[in-house]
Amino acid sequence: MAGLFDLSDSVALVTGAGGSFGRRFVHVLAANGSRVAATARAPEKLAGLVEEAGQAREAVASYRLDVTDRASIVDAFNQVEADWGPVTLLVNNAGIAHSDAAAKVAPETWRNVLEVDLDAPFFVMQEFARRSISAETPGTIVNIASAIGLRADKGAVAYTAAKAGLIHLTRALALEWARYNIRVNALAPGWFPTPINENYLASEAGDALKKKIPMRRFGEVGDLDGALLLLASPAGAYMTGTTIVVDGGLDI
Repeated sequence: MAGLFDLSDSVALVTGAGGSFGRRFVHVLAANGSRVAATARAPEKLAGLVEEAGQAREAVASYRLDVTDRASIVDAFNQVEADWGPVTLLVNNAGIAHSDAAAKVAPETWRNVLEVDLDAPFFVMQEFARRSISAETPGTIVNIASAIGLRADKGAVAYTAAKAGLIHLTRALALEWARYNIRVNALAPGWFPTPINENYLASEAGDALKKKIPMRRFGEVGDLDGALLLLASPAGAYMTGTTIVVDGGLDI
């Protein structure tokens, strides 16, 4: 039981590692023994990430990866493999959001959100799976979806569609890749304060939203740690195609 969440045999790649979720995921995985490639399109977003890992900092390295560029995806996997060996754990975290009434969503907004939040995760997973299948090695994928992908919400139609698509994509790829011992699961966070939404959550509207959450609070740093480790580690060895919702009970 002591080694149930041990990741010491894994090489992880985290996309969107410069964001609040991504930074936390990097630190949690490294603290539990994984060597972690932290990636972002803008390298400056990864500043300080290695130092923040504390005692696990030698297990963290940063790499440039633009998830919308297929050549960049291949290059990042090649670089990590050259440094640490094949990637065995992928955390698909990169994403963007928007706030627009459905009737006013511009075509470029729709396309941009779908490209980053749905197209890109697929092509990153495809590259990961190709390498794992070729090498005949097990692999683990954790997609960061959203509770909004499981229920309708106003003002974010492209984001809602993309996250719903990612959840079903998770199921489809889990079904197809199980024969290769590649597990594909998803996390669906509810409302967590981030730089994108913190002003809204601090407003009167945000306070009204909080009152609808059965646990009467928004997500806090660390609330995703346990679910991430369950899906990423041997503890979840018989789980695939699953989406774990972490939203304080809002979905019920």
